[in-house]
Amino acid sequence: MNTFAFAVVLLSACSLSASSDPLLIELPNGELRGRDNGIYYSYESIPYAQPPINDLRLEDPLPYTEKWVETFDATTPATECLQWSQWIQQPDKLTGSEDCLTISIFKPKNATRQSFPVVASIFGGAWSFGSSLDDGPEHFMDSGNVIVVKINYRVGPLGFLSTGDNVLPGNYGLKDQRLAIQWIKQNIDRFGGDPENIILLGFGAGGAAVHLQLMHKDMETFVKGAISISGAATSPFAVQSSGREDAFRFGKVLGCKRIKSSFALKECFKKTMGHEIVSSVKKLQVFDFIPSAVFRPVIESPDLEYPFLTESPIETIKSGRSAQVPWLASYTTQNGIYNTAMLLQKDMSGKELIYELNSRWNELAPHFLYYPKEMNKLQKNIHSRKLKLQYLGYRNFSVENYFDLQRMFTNELFKNGIEEALDAHRKHGSSPVYAYVYDNPADKSVGHTLAKRMDIFMGTGLGDDYYILMYQPMRGALRADEKVVSWKLVKMVEEFAQSRKLAYDDCVFPDNRGKKQFQLVVIKRTHCEVQEARHLPETVSDHLPPSPVVIF
Repeated sequence: MNTFAFAVVLLSACSLSASSDPLLIELPNGELRGRDNGIYYSYESIPYAQPPINDLRLEDPLPYTEKWVETFDATTPATECLQWSQWIQQPDKLTGSEDCLTISIFKPKNATRQSFPVVASIFGGAWSFGSSLDDGPEHFMDSGNVIVVKINYRVGPLGFLSTGDNVLPGNYGLKDQRLAIQWIKQNIDRFGGDPENIILLGFGAGGAAVHLQLMHKDMETFVKGAISISGAATSPFAVQSSGREDAFRFGKVLGCKRIKSSFALKECFKKTMGHEIVSSVKKLQVFDFIPSAVFRPVIESPDLEYPFLTESPIETIKSGRSAQVPWLASYTTQNGIYNTAMLLQKDMSGKELIYELNSRWNELAPHFLYYPKEMNKLQKNIHSRKLKLQYLGYRNFSVENYFDLQRMFTNELFKNGIEEALDAHRKHGSSPVYAYVYDNPADKSVGHTLAKRMDIFMGTGLGDDYYILMYQPMRGALRADEKVVSWKLVKMVEEFAQSRKLAYDDCVFPDNRGKKQFQLVVIKRTHCEVQEARHLPETVSDHLPPSPVVIF
């Protein structure tokens, strides 16, 4: 063989080797290299939008168009979007970067599949903190039947600050998510994903975000189904009518004083350092980390060229303008643990914070429960007294009455909004709508972290189901029963992604469309049940005692 022929053969062999290397992926931007993690491949920190920095801060996201001259390194975990995080256990809670609009893709090594259905995951965090780093796809990778894509989006003031007009319309984080979903649809086939078989999965504010994405009719062309765990577009923390008052109040906190126009306020925000903007969120919180969602989605002006949300989600659902794809919504029996557990913290005198509510209930309730902006002070006070009477009667707030307060928060923040959404979908929608309630308390939960104590049993709280579906180190080792439940939840999501059929173990989810009573699956520690109810049950727990149990 002559030298030229040998060179051609060698070049062909190298090209074949490169093209068959599963870690090398060719995108319109150029080539990227992922990482081999043993049982799965990962391709992380892939930009889907231009960095929202400098002139692009507080603007709608723009598609990422840069061309890579060298192979892009997709082996580095994503960077959190700049935030003031509740999960940092120190006074300085600042973390992340403004350059953060990336997705991360996780693909199992499964030689029996040529193409994988896709689960696109949207993290939660009260619209204020969190990232695609929060939880991992390991349980899905162990099973090996879906590709998981995790989406990073802007949070806090940089993601949701709004003056309620076309200058600072807001909803930037939701627009980030939408652009990321479009990117997944256009590019996931290059990673072995099926672009015709994508579902959305979200938890908490991420669950509400998933549902809000469905308020766009054209989302039918991007996804084939959606799962909202412990959050819906109709949850009180999901959408507010306007953020204008908060935006100008925040401007004063940042030193943007004597400013009356949205243009001047926006210019001031753009000139301020990002870490100063985000760190100042703490100055708008009135009690510990309350309100968690200082800035959140808003209803925008219909005059905008590309608004995300121009009417309340319930109006969109009832009008039939929402995307008609199968939707599963869920909650846990004590979802309200997220906001109430912190009240079990002890102050310097050793007394629990819950006792502060006896003198500050009217002041704090609107922040804990996200009262509508339209309510005046008198209306808020009347509503607060009504809620206290409904759930506690004439008793004071106390540790002994903690579970009554937790039930209030479960109903008012989670269950009632999910019921409203399910009711609207079953009456006005043309696609299947499903529900489950989860009742299997974790030994160590989000509630224990927030309460900063492990000596009280709290019930099945926020994330007790999600954090065994998606791996969460905060949960620690799973019990034997949780490992079984985890495997069944993974199989439930995989089957839904593959065929839109929905079952947990031997419990097939009934479709709520056209039904007079709600149809739901109750997932318990050792079994599941299919139930029918006039209203979603307030609590179906087999585990909850009448008052907090102190574990010695």
